[in-house]
Amino acid sequence: MTLHDALADLQQPLLRFAKLQLRDEALAEDVVSETLLALLERPGSFEHRSSLRTYATGILKHKIVDAVRRRRREVSFDEGEESAAADAIDGMFLANGHWVEPPQSWPSPERSLEQSQFFDVLQVCIERLPARLARIFMMREWLELEPPEICTELSITDGNCRVMLFRARMQLRECLGTGWFGETT
Repeated sequence: MTLHDALADLQQPLLRFAKLQLRDEALAEDVVSETLLALLERPGSFEHRSSLRTYATGILKHKIVDAVRRRRREVSFDEGEESAAADAIDGMFLANGHWVEPPQSWPSPERSLEQSQFFDVLQVCIERLPARLARIFMMREWLELEPPEICTELSITDGNCRVMLFRARMQLRECLGTGWFGETT
């Protein structure tokens, strides 16, 4: 298989990853194109220490971070959608901070990560998050940005960042609980 063929096979997974993070199809296509172009311009930079997909995803992460930095002041968020999600999460807890109904333990979450179908369900769950929560979650967990950098990029406080990460994780936990682990509410 030639490099061109291998990169053609990677285009859709890279595009899916970029769309999840950026929530802008045109911008996602741009960063994927930049990634593939970078690989084509310097084929010798890939040293086969990892899979081509892992290597390309690493480059894509940097391209996404650059794109986020370029457009950080242009993005507007739907506060109503986020507020409704916050109310739903608040309803899961008592006034003293304890669970109204504690979530069930997940059986062997480590094994779930080894199954490709898990990532399909995770992707659907991330797509269901309010845009702002999904973006912050992706910046932290997939792009591995530190909270201070996320705060700077999005012009938010550290406390706000932590609350939004918590809300994103809670919604993902609920979605994965029903969509993957088969919990009933």
